[in-house]
Amino acid sequence: MNIFKKSKKEENTDEFHKDYGTISNCIFILKKFRKYRPSLIFFLFAGAAAGASMSYLWSFIGKLVIDMIERQTAGGGDIMPLLWLTLGTTVAEFLMMWLNNYANIRLDVGFTYVRLMIIRERMAKVMTMEYETLESPDMLDRLQKAKRATAGDWQGVQGMMTYMQTMLLQGVSVITAITIMSTFDLRIVPVIAVLSLIQFLFFEYIRKKDKKEMWDAMAPHWRKLEYMETVATDFSYAKDIRLFGMKDFLSAKQHEVNSIELEHWKKSRQYWIYNTIFFHGIRAVSQVIIISWLIWGVVENGLSIGNFMLYFSGANTFSGAVTQILTSLSGLRERSAHTDDYRSFMDIPTGNEKGIHVPTADRYTFEFKNVSFKYKGQDTFALKNVNITLNAGEKLAVVGLNGAGKSTFIKLLLRLYDVTEGQILMNGTDIREFDRNEYYRLFSPAFQDVTVFAQTMAENVSMSSPANTDKKAAEEYLRSAGLGDKIDKLEKGADTQILKILYDDGIDLSGGEKQKLALARALYKNAPIIVLDEPTAALDALAEYRLYRSFDDMVGGKSAVYISHRLSSTRFCDRVAMFKAGELVETGTHEELMALDGAYAEMFRVQAQYYTEDKDIFQINDKKEANINAE
Repeated sequence: MNIFKKSKKEENTDEFHKDYGTISNCIFILKKFRKYRPSLIFFLFAGAAAGASMSYLWSFIGKLVIDMIERQTAGGGDIMPLLWLTLGTTVAEFLMMWLNNYANIRLDVGFTYVRLMIIRERMAKVMTMEYETLESPDMLDRLQKAKRATAGDWQGVQGMMTYMQTMLLQGVSVITAITIMSTFDLRIVPVIAVLSLIQFLFFEYIRKKDKKEMWDAMAPHWRKLEYMETVATDFSYAKDIRLFGMKDFLSAKQHEVNSIELEHWKKSRQYWIYNTIFFHGIRAVSQVIIISWLIWGVVENGLSIGNFMLYFSGANTFSGAVTQILTSLSGLRERSAHTDDYRSFMDIPTGNEKGIHVPTADRYTFEFKNVSFKYKGQDTFALKNVNITLNAGEKLAVVGLNGAGKSTFIKLLLRLYDVTEGQILMNGTDIREFDRNEYYRLFSPAFQDVTVFAQTMAENVSMSSPANTDKKAAEEYLRSAGLGDKIDKLEKGADTQILKILYDDGIDLSGGEKQKLALARALYKNAPIIVLDEPTAALDALAEYRLYRSFDDMVGGKSAVYISHRLSSTRFCDRVAMFKAGELVETGTHEELMALDGAYAEMFRVQAQYYTEDKDIFQINDKKEANINAE
């Protein structure tokens, strides 16, 4: 039984994981060098040559100096050659030192730069993956491994770069040492190599054990630790933690997760203690053999003092270099395994592969045909057998209690999820056939959970760079959405930074202000279909009604879907879709559904009793509009 090999099942149970191999990953790293910093390849070889020269320069010079002293002691002579040799050696040493240090500096900075570019590639990958995919715990674990593979100087991809540099340096040193020892007796070379190989095999065994017990086993726990760290330090959690007295509870949870990591670290450190003891034992045996070999050379072959020093230095350097190169190979393979995690993640299909182009049209009609949807890992359907058509230019109100399936309906329309059963047609074509990114451009959405970014208010509306932001239009839509007073109070107006993450002078917005900003964002995008998924939930019923009416006027003849568990949007919509327990139970105008006296009418009456005053205002406003239209 080979204790150094894992079974295929043990090594890889992830359908998306691929073992690329160390050579393939080295080529991958070199390609990244060529793409982002081509000069690194030159400095790898220049640094290796300079570093190896520094290792052996004084060994050669020491032999020559001792030989010179012996000759001068025996027969006298001029000391000037010795002085010139010392001077020349010192100059050469400084030159090699300068080149080695300069190359190392360029390599250190270059390695970090390339790693940062690789991180940027990973972030771009995440932002193009399917929305649904990112909810999967398995996918989050894969992402966590990919993040760890780019997390630091000695981990993952940059660790590979460093070990490639070390192996190249030690490779030159090994070749030089063999050349030196070949002038005396090469039989010592395989002996030292075998001892170094034994040490390497034990190191490799420990490395594999450590990866299994630490790297692979801890991936889910690192994600939990990151979450606990976020909860403890993120400002958005601060109010709840303090007002509900959650400190002790959260601290206990964090301690529980930390305890799991600590146990893994203890086992990991124990493995490496065993490796250190074994390494020093092999090193001691190697020293005894080298010294015995050289003493034999002095006794049997009359080895000179100068050559004794040269071969002693060469043998020790060879022993250290072989051990280092094999250890570096083990480290390289370990980092290569981490790089496998990164590359495997990057090779996962995004689900955004190119489809057919979305046709340019004046009007878009969407038809849900027997659509059912079930979230991954769930046994019940969130939507079941939904049939409805959103006609071009129609205003559709989607209503129902929380959990009725309204937001799921919207996510399917937006194609954040693909249907489990049935199909959604746009102008007669299944939306899954379209290029996903082109399809996204058809919609101007505003969601209840509004996300703001650490950029200016205007850029939060345009969702684009400063150069591509029409500040005048952004401010106009912010005012139309009800943020005019807010802008007027800010010194920089719409150029005010949001959040204090990137800018110290950033501001935060209230829940209602964020939702108004989301409405401005939807207006700015100016897409053919408007989708409002309860973006005004933080407003009172009357404010929501007024804002929806104003927003509807600005939408004009575009198609629009208004989602709310309150019914303030239904009065001015062309049609109402009532959802209950994942099913579409009623459709029609407000008046038709009230006359039907079903689920919608019951919900409307229940809500009306809680804001009678608002209902009266709705009626007054409706009468005013009727009079205006009559005139």
